[in-house]
Amino acid sequence: MNDPSQTSLPAASLRRWWWVLATCCLLAVAAYTFLFKSGDAQSRAAERGPATAVRSVPVVAAAARTGDIGVYLTGLGSVTPLNTVTVKSRVDGQLMTVLFREGQLVNSGDLLAEIDPRPFQVQLTQAEGQMARDQALLANAKIDLERYRLLYKQDSIPKQQLDTQGALVSQYEGIVKADQGQIDNAKLQLVYCRITAPISGRIGLRLVDPGNIVHASDAGGLIVITQLQPIAVIFTIAEDSLPQVMAKLGAGVPLAVEAYDREQKQRLAVGTLLTVDNQIDPNTGTVRLKAEFPNQDGALFPNQFVNARLLLDVKHETTLVPIAAIQRGTQGPFVYVIKPDHSVEVRRVVVNVSEGDDASIETGLSAGDQVVVDGAEALRDGSKVELQERKGDPTQHVNG
Repeated sequence: MNDPSQTSLPAASLRRWWWVLATCCLLAVAAYTFLFKSGDAQSRAAERGPATAVRSVPVVAAAARTGDIGVYLTGLGSVTPLNTVTVKSRVDGQLMTVLFREGQLVNSGDLLAEIDPRPFQVQLTQAEGQMARDQALLANAKIDLERYRLLYKQDSIPKQQLDTQGALVSQYEGIVKADQGQIDNAKLQLVYCRITAPISGRIGLRLVDPGNIVHASDAGGLIVITQLQPIAVIFTIAEDSLPQVMAKLGAGVPLAVEAYDREQKQRLAVGTLLTVDNQIDPNTGTVRLKAEFPNQDGALFPNQFVNARLLLDVKHETTLVPIAAIQRGTQGPFVYVIKPDHSVEVRRVVVNVSEGDDASIETGLSAGDQVVVDGAEALRDGSKVELQERKGDPTQHVNG
């Protein structure tokens, strides 16, 4: 018989070896994991640097400066011609010739069109013939009047006959004067056959073609001429600003007005304030103003929409900063001022007026103070900053 203790020995030895092998594998895996994580952590720590280092915020700064800034009133407006004329015929007749081009610039007195003059030339001839006959009758009546005066002195005719002849002479003089009126009228009709420009300006589209019969009573007319130089802009401002404008006008101060395009990016023209309307619109609380522009370059066109800016005043020697530096908080506007140690402090300011990219500071800043204009959203009072150059602006240098 076999000994049971001898058959169980190999199985027990085999189990021990499996336990040793499993333990070695677990220790190897644990050592690899520890070494890998430790190296990765050291690498990240090396990239971050010391944990105690304070990171600076990159910002763009600008220096407050002393300068002048304008006080403007703005309003929506439209370009309006000072004069617009619908050219019509003043006589009836056939339109023979058109001497203008659509869109042409014309001067006052330029010949635009001609109407058939022949019917009026005939009327002139008839009136001149009638006058020649009546002048002859008047001359004969005057000769007879002189004879009657001589005979009356000789007591050869009665006084009544002399008076009758005198009345006949006066009658013929009236007829001759009426004939002269007919002649002048016929000549005037001939003048009206030549249609000329009543004002200088730009001609619109032609309304009647040559060959048509036109009448003085036609509603449409032949063409429309619009004066472009000078031209006006009518715009509105709030009624609260009216007293300041009236005070300037009352003092005889000329007020400049600038016209900008729809996007308020391009200045189209510069003119002067001409007048103020005589009433306020109760529905909108605004008043209309009229400005005049030379418009030599033709930048303004009738009925064009513009943004008008009225220069009401100029503030001289005031502290100016970029408007981007102004931040808004619960306690009012403030700026971040950069101190010599490259930290920032919150400075409360009082903003006077803003114009374009600049703001006028009444109190809180002095010329030369460095203020943050870009990157302020990541700042707090006492934050460290690193000055950088403004992107896309090679002329903007680091201040500090």
